[in-house]
Amino acid sequence: MSQIRISSRNFFYNVNQIANKTQSIKKVALVLKDNAYGHGLVIMAKLAQKAGIRHAVVRTLAEALKIESLFESILVLSDIPQTAPSPKIRIAINDFGAITSIPKGTNVELKIDTGMHRNGIEPGRFHESLEKIQKQGLKLTGVMTHYRSADEIGSDFFWQKKVFEKVREEALRIGIDGVRWHSCNSAALFRTAQFDEDIARVGIAAYGCLDMPGSFRIPKLRPVMSLWADRISTRSLNARSRVGYGGKGVLQKSSTVSSYDIGYGDGWPRDDYVLPDGRALIGRVSMDAISVEGSDDTICLFSDASDAAVQFGTISYEIMTRLSPSIKRVVV
Repeated sequence: MSQIRISSRNFFYNVNQIANKTQSIKKVALVLKDNAYGHGLVIMAKLAQKAGIRHAVVRTLAEALKIESLFESILVLSDIPQTAPSPKIRIAINDFGAITSIPKGTNVELKIDTGMHRNGIEPGRFHESLEKIQKQGLKLTGVMTHYRSADEIGSDFFWQKKVFEKVREEALRIGIDGVRWHSCNSAALFRTAQFDEDIARVGIAAYGCLDMPGSFRIPKLRPVMSLWADRISTRSLNARSRVGYGGKGVLQKSSTVSSYDIGYGDGWPRDDYVLPDGRALIGRVSMDAISVEGSDDTICLFSDASDAAVQFGTISYEIMTRLSPSIKRVVV
């Protein structure tokens, strides 16, 4: 069957590069949302714990509950519980109106909209939000923001950072303490000259697919995921034989052609594609299979999702997260 291989060596290497930047493994919060960017939630959570990572970030409460025993804190980005979860689980406040929907006694982290205009409280409503959090009986444990273009050349990153710093200065002025402050995702972390926040929320860098302009000085990271498919069948075909739906794959010479167990039913794109070894797929991708010249028992679809993303005109995030959770993940 098709298989996703997870390189523990590459993951530990990437974590080491990240910890060098944060100056402490204790300040690394691994983003494990969306099945750990397709790598496998529990697999990556266990590897993170082994690497010494103490904090995690997920999308839903269900994800948090699956890995609760492995971390000191878990930030839930996009979910509101029915009852207050354990103290180690923290719920992000993405909207002022959502505060009254969060159960009393819940640990929360307030997101500030510093300019991305996706989620978060306007900086001018910071005081009002603090009052509402207190009135609702919630415990503020963190304040955060998110950058809209930290991976692009431009000034956006710097002015958003200044907006966040002003909020932090105001919080200190009014005596807000005992909460953690964080704004850096992977790109922002490596654009920061001197990291001085409490944690960095790192996702794509840990998985080795951080793509940034060459003018930014970032360490060489190593891809953690590779995708493989097993041979289903093999046949010898004459020149001009037509392969697959619609007969779109036309052989230029007599060839041995094999089918492999990966397709858009598994989340693999339907478009034309060239394997890392230079062989192009023959004809259309069917729901559960592709055809390739040769008879290898196993083929590699990609060893770096960033390279595959270039062919499909997208980003590595999409390639990895769309892969079906039913594909077996194996740590190598």
